[in-house]
Amino acid sequence: MNTPRASGQLLMTPPRDAAAVSLDGVSKRHGTVTALDRVTLSVHPGEFVCLVGTSGCGKSTLLNMIAGLERPSSGQIDIGGRRVALMFQEPALFPWLTARGNIELALKARGVNRAARRRQADQLLATVGLTDFAGARPHQLSGGMRQRIALARALAQDSDVLLMDEPFGALDAMTRDRLHEELESIVQKRNLTVIFVTHNVREAVRLSDRVIVLSSRPGRIVEEFAVESPRPRSINTADVAELAAVITARLHDQGVDSHGRG
Repeated sequence: MNTPRASGQLLMTPPRDAAAVSLDGVSKRHGTVTALDRVTLSVHPGEFVCLVGTSGCGKSTLLNMIAGLERPSSGQIDIGGRRVALMFQEPALFPWLTARGNIELALKARGVNRAARRRQADQLLATVGLTDFAGARPHQLSGGMRQRIALARALAQDSDVLLMDEPFGALDAMTRDRLHEELESIVQKRNLTVIFVTHNVREAVRLSDRVIVLSSRPGRIVEEFAVESPRPRSINTADVAELAAVITARLHDQGVDSHGRG
């Protein structure tokens, strides 16, 4: 017999055959304002899902609730006991620490001993292609490099689910494209489940297995698009552009442009 569960919960006990992340009727209210309304979504283990929609439709709030930083006003979020890491748009690195030091801080929070922290941090620096910049401080790194360190720091949490809140939005096109390739490789090697927020529709199609379109506030899921183009993909290929155009048209129905702006 199933045990009744109160609404507004983040469930931690893994059910059988569970999705990596499951949202059931999740709503979030801030006072009299409803940010999200009855969102139901299942993300499978190893799946890469992108969320697109107008600014203010609750995409970041949704990530914060999955990460446990906020609680839903109603509904249930089930992460099945999995570890979750959240990567923000800004790298938010500690300026007085080196690249290695910023990564080691996440390892220290997990209780990793000093010798192992150094070794694992160096492995993560190699993963993101920044071995030669281990001793550099954030102000000595480019924007793309800082985001790589932020990604390595997220990976240092040894999480099963990676939440990414528009992490490449401030980068130039060439740097963003290189990070797309690196992220895709890392995700596949580690079999990570990713929920990725972006305002760039082509980026969403280029990276994801599914694109979820949210309505303007209050945020509701209005449509899902499966991305069936084989990997690896390019952001400029015809099939990516074609599906991006279809999704953009759907976004126009919500009163936003192709970059998610209202």
